[in-house]
Amino acid sequence: MSVLPEFQKAVRQVTDPAFSKVLLRAIGLTFALLVAVFVAFVWGLGLVLPETITLPFIGEVTLLTQVLSVAAMLLMFGLSVFLMVPVASIFVGFFLDDIVEAVERRHYPGLPPVESLPLSEVMLDSLRFLGLIVVANLVGLVFYLFSGPFAPFVFWLVNGFLLGREYFQLVAARRLGNERARALRKKHFGTVWTAGVLMAIPLSIPLVNLLIPVLGVATFTHIYHARAGNA
Repeated sequence: MSVLPEFQKAVRQVTDPAFSKVLLRAIGLTFALLVAVFVAFVWGLGLVLPETITLPFIGEVTLLTQVLSVAAMLLMFGLSVFLMVPVASIFVGFFLDDIVEAVERRHYPGLPPVESLPLSEVMLDSLRFLGLIVVANLVGLVFYLFSGPFAPFVFWLVNGFLLGREYFQLVAARRLGNERARALRKKHFGTVWTAGVLMAIPLSIPLVNLLIPVLGVATFTHIYHARAGNA
């Protein structure tokens, strides 16, 4: 049930020009999304807070906006731990075909070409999955709050299950269709969940998490082919 060999293959392909091009685009768009959320957050604070406040014994403070901007930056840096899970669910729709094709071109050149799923269908699946992740984490928030020191493990298990389910399904459906892909996913339930957890853990590490959506798709491509007998 080990998925480390598949992950190692994905990491080794980072230097492949076709792969690294997609990786850089994904990192850039992910970073841009996080910056946009930060800017919107600071802008919203500016609308509701005064430019200066008067504090007892201190007097008028004019650096409130700057102080709050720094605080907001630190807050968004921390929130990126949670934001990257839904971000990973969205961006798989944009980069799925490019990443899978780069992996298959290098490691599985004998496979017949496949007709890519319509982008609208992939994006619709990604949006549905985004909704599922949001709902699951809102429900799971109760468990996170009462799990104490075990909260990160609960978070990783829940999101690992969801990420593994979605990434494997999307990769496998390109060649098998949804029904057969679902059957293969259920057959290798433990492996898919383990791979999802191993993807969810580094998604919790700021900066490192920018690499994970692309490496995740590549890893699940190898997992699919190994379980489908194409390796």
